[in-house]
Amino acid sequence: MPALSALEERLLPAYRNFPRGRFVSLILVRKTESEAVFRTEGAGEDLSREFVRAGLEDQAVVQRVVITKRKQTAVERRTGRELLRTHGLLYAKEPKAKDAKAEECALNRNNACERCLDCMIYGYAVGGGGAQKSRVLTDDAFSLLPAGAVTGRRTGNALYDNSTMRDPVSGDASQAIYEDPYVRPETHFLEIETLKDVTIGELLYVLGNVLRSTRYGAVSSRQGRVRNRLAALVYSDCELFSNLELTQAVHDQLRAGGAEPEHPLPDDAVLAAVASAVAALLPRVVSAAPTVVDAAGCEAITATVGCLYRDGARVGALLRAVEQAYAVNGSEASSGRAEVLRLLRQAEQEAE
Repeated sequence: MPALSALEERLLPAYRNFPRGRFVSLILVRKTESEAVFRTEGAGEDLSREFVRAGLEDQAVVQRVVITKRKQTAVERRTGRELLRTHGLLYAKEPKAKDAKAEECALNRNNACERCLDCMIYGYAVGGGGAQKSRVLTDDAFSLLPAGAVTGRRTGNALYDNSTMRDPVSGDASQAIYEDPYVRPETHFLEIETLKDVTIGELLYVLGNVLRSTRYGAVSSRQGRVRNRLAALVYSDCELFSNLELTQAVHDQLRAGGAEPEHPLPDDAVLAAVASAVAALLPRVVSAAPTVVDAAGCEAITATVGCLYRDGARVGALLRAVEQAYAVNGSEASSGRAEVLRLLRQAEQEAE
């Protein structure tokens, strides 16, 4: 399998205002490594679930746990923005009012700087100002196994400083007993993040965000540990199949031997089923000869990204070079692209 730098020609050489139809799909296996809670409302609400068909061939109706689309990319955006902030690459947008203070680019503050990597890749919208549509396309991720197999309920209580449920001052007994549903450890979710019209540097930035993000869902400071694994990477000229279709196809592959898959699933079995499902679904996609990077190639890509991010100075140089490629000046943009490729090839050599 060619190195990531050798496939750079399938991506855009520099950012363009008009869409060019260059897609790269990151097929991810998200595996919980602790208890996790995925819901859209506050405490006390049930997990996000949907009734869907079990497979493309298996037409039984099952309920699956869902990680909603924004709950995934929001975590990864924050991971990337921490890195940009560390290297001084989040900017302040000049306020319209003369006496107003310029504030650093931040999420949900209506003060997007409109020039950092996060704004340019994940998009922004400023009331009465500019807008950039996200070039990271996502959808809900579904649990591979039914909700009944991968969820449980946990009863907890809130203790006072004396480690009891009785108030040490008033002596009153606490009624703070609660029961919450949760997703079990070693539950697999399948997700496709599709990047549209990105450069090689932007792809490396998004890959870094995905691979470095580890906490998802509610109360993520104490649970919600997730490992993201790149199972396949596909270059195409259109979007591929949906997360649900992929999940259903993988379900059919896992039960091809006749037995129903049970929790916890072995990672190797899931990755093999994903590879088979992708191979079966791709012929249905109306695209000109998609290029597929298999699991072995994805392991090499993951190792390369790891080498890149291991050196703080090199990461800073990479981020600045990616940003430089946004320049209107053609020679400056070309220089930024050349620097990204130099750093990438250096990391590939170290990862071999």
